[in-house]
Amino acid sequence: MDSLAKVLVDESHQQAWTIRPQVAARMNPVNPADAGYVKAAEVLRSAGMRVDAHAEGRLDDAALADCDVLVIPHCSTPTWETTTGVGSPVYDAEEIDAIERFVRAGGGLLILAETEQAKYGNSLAEIAERFGVVLENATVQDPVARFNDVSTWVLAQPVRNDSWDWWAGVRSAGLYRAGTLNLDAPGQPGDAATLVARNSPSAMPPLAGLIAAVVAGSGRVIVLTDSDVFGDDSIDDLDHSTLWRNLVFWTTAGPGARAAASGATSSDVIGSAAWAELIAAVEALRPLQAKDGSVANPDDLPAAQHAVARIVDAVTGLAPQLPHQQEQLQATVADFQRWSAEGLGKPDFLESLLLFRPELNRRDGAEHLAVFPMYTQNGNLNRNVEAVVTKTVWPDWIAELEAADYDNAAFVPIEFVGFSAGYDTHSAVLFPETVATRETPRFTWGGIFCDREAARFRVVTREAARITRLALPPAAEMMVNDQQLTQQTFILWDLVHDRTHSHGDLPFDPFMIKQRMPYWMYALEELRCDLNTYRETATLESAGVVLAPQVRYAILFDRLFRFPTSGTRVRNYDGLGGQILFAWLHRNGVLRWTDNTLSIDWRSVDASVVELCERVEALYRDGIDRSRVGYWLAAHEFVSSLVPTHPGSQWAKGGAELPTETKAAVDAVLPDEFPLNVFYEALRKSLADTIESTRGITGAAA
Repeated sequence: MDSLAKVLVDESHQQAWTIRPQVAARMNPVNPADAGYVKAAEVLRSAGMRVDAHAEGRLDDAALADCDVLVIPHCSTPTWETTTGVGSPVYDAEEIDAIERFVRAGGGLLILAETEQAKYGNSLAEIAERFGVVLENATVQDPVARFNDVSTWVLAQPVRNDSWDWWAGVRSAGLYRAGTLNLDAPGQPGDAATLVARNSPSAMPPLAGLIAAVVAGSGRVIVLTDSDVFGDDSIDDLDHSTLWRNLVFWTTAGPGARAAASGATSSDVIGSAAWAELIAAVEALRPLQAKDGSVANPDDLPAAQHAVARIVDAVTGLAPQLPHQQEQLQATVADFQRWSAEGLGKPDFLESLLLFRPELNRRDGAEHLAVFPMYTQNGNLNRNVEAVVTKTVWPDWIAELEAADYDNAAFVPIEFVGFSAGYDTHSAVLFPETVATRETPRFTWGGIFCDREAARFRVVTREAARITRLALPPAAEMMVNDQQLTQQTFILWDLVHDRTHSHGDLPFDPFMIKQRMPYWMYALEELRCDLNTYRETATLESAGVVLAPQVRYAILFDRLFRFPTSGTRVRNYDGLGGQILFAWLHRNGVLRWTDNTLSIDWRSVDASVVELCERVEALYRDGIDRSRVGYWLAAHEFVSSLVPTHPGSQWAKGGAELPTETKAAVDAVLPDEFPLNVFYEALRKSLADTIESTRGITGAAA
């Protein structure tokens, strides 16, 4: 992904700030930093945004057509400021109308005003009033809540909000010779304005607004009463750079700005009569099949064989639209014909499965038809015949990562195009080991439906945040409101996670391994891969991978919210992984649940997650020197130090109380060895309907 959003900084109306170093040097040769927003632009670029200057010309619809956020820095007549020297500080009526249209259609706007606003002869107050914000002609002083002992350098007092966390990662911020604002302008019906920051009670004037946020139509507006705070000589003070990034992200994170979410995937394959016939035949066969895929009742055999014949005809009819699958679909037809001729006993589709190789055609948009007797993980556990059309999602930037440092030849991110009833479930994977075969072949690929993963994340995170009153950081809210962004985030997460199973000490893939072991070992392995992926995002981010920070939000919120509240409580290893992460963060004060409100210390979360990663990896390293059961016991002790065991746990009593035979020791594991805590018990009930609503979900429905 090239950029998360496009930011346009206006420099065509006598701005006192510029993002262009050469212009800043011309404006203030002695101290260019006093005229520069150069660092502010770099902060946004480092966060994955494209930033350009509007250097000349009017701000009309055409000028705003290709941007997501418009930044209007303080502008002035030459009497008061040295400026870019271009245009007029007065935006004419048509320009102001164009700015308002841009915002209400989903654009973001940041207005950076100043102290004693009225004297500068600009139009910023008029623009702000369009959105219900009044810029007052004042200069704030505060003898107590001040920065560097300067009374006009006032420390902003955050105004908290249940929906948005503008202050995520920000401990303090100060404004330099700030003005004030209020929310008394009428704006438009439906506009929602709120304060982001105000003065302290000791200020003059006290408790006045310093920063405002407005939801206006489909767009968002931020108004500040000081522009120096993000200038080159101030943005490194306190936590100004983080606040700047949050405010810009917030303006483009709303549902209106992210309206380009995925729609229904079009396809000539599923638009054909042959596909409709295939689905009808598969659903006719389904009720006649036993758990192992056979048709056990002799009375059902004629109807089942007729359904199989219809499947054969439909697959034959679809094959010309999928020339890259010609040989494989011929083998599919042959497998169905042989199965029918042999009386529809336990199916064996080894020949066609071996020829199904989507990893060899990882081309963005490539479609594949899979028709097999199979179970669907977290879905239908019977080996019914299923039909699914997938579309490979393989953007260039992912292909480049996989070809370089993150090689994973088996990884295939896919979208749903069409599917039969077995995928109208919570299943989000297409794995070869689910197919009915006479022997276990060597597996060379694994398909993960990134559209379903992303859609579930968005729906569950949105509702869990509402229930727990967790104010989302703007970059996280952006994901909740954007299917395509989240989908590509999950591809990156899955790529790094999946390859981690084969790296490190004692690695194993829970989906591939056939030996039986206590389910907390699977929980730790999945968690280990996620924690390593989280840690690896720092390297990815430094390499310029735009979505690396989004991966951290995806891991946190999916692990903390969806995993522990989904599925049954019988050996729920993914749920246990989430419980471990929650308990670790809670114990270390990074996560708090107080007054029915969940809060996260975003300044501490990365270091804490990395520390947990190191603890888990140490457990793995030490496991090399232990017996198998000794390793399992050590892992149980580690997990139970964070997540208390069931009161009846035999494993909690120690190795002396366990059966000496390994199978019997595994059998002694309770179905819910590590029950949910009171937080998750309540959240699970509250999220039940939401979790169920994600059954069969695709990107278009989120």
